[in-house]
Amino acid sequence: MRDLISLTRQSPYPLSAFIFVQRGLDYTVKKVHGEPDKKAKPESRHVSGQQLCLGLREYAIQEYGLLARTVLRRWKILSCQDFGRIVFMMVDAGLMHKTEEDSLEDFMGHYDFDQAFAPELSLAENV
Repeated sequence: MRDLISLTRQSPYPLSAFIFVQRGLDYTVKKVHGEPDKKAKPESRHVSGQQLCLGLREYAIQEYGLLARTVLRRWKILSCQDFGRIVFMMVDAGLMHKTEEDSLEDFMGHYDFDQAFAPELSLAENV
């Protein structure tokens, strides 16, 4: 946690945004790969930038409902690229891992935040 706190001091994003991305990554990995089999040999549970962006959207709506867009905006997360910036700050700090193929560009243009977090979409998905 100490590394994460010092990382946020050098970032435009608050600690809450980093914690959200960490928890959203866990949510996305479980959604894509299922629960890990503790008896099986460890395997890669990597997710792509696109998968993570979609998972973070779903996780934000699940956690914050109609307030998801407002919460993210308060944390200065205005686009998928902001998710990528947070991920790569944590990668650079040794708090997350990436493959050789992963790049910030993997987080660009997956959805428009105003449309993705529109109140009518949030309500429809949570019914």
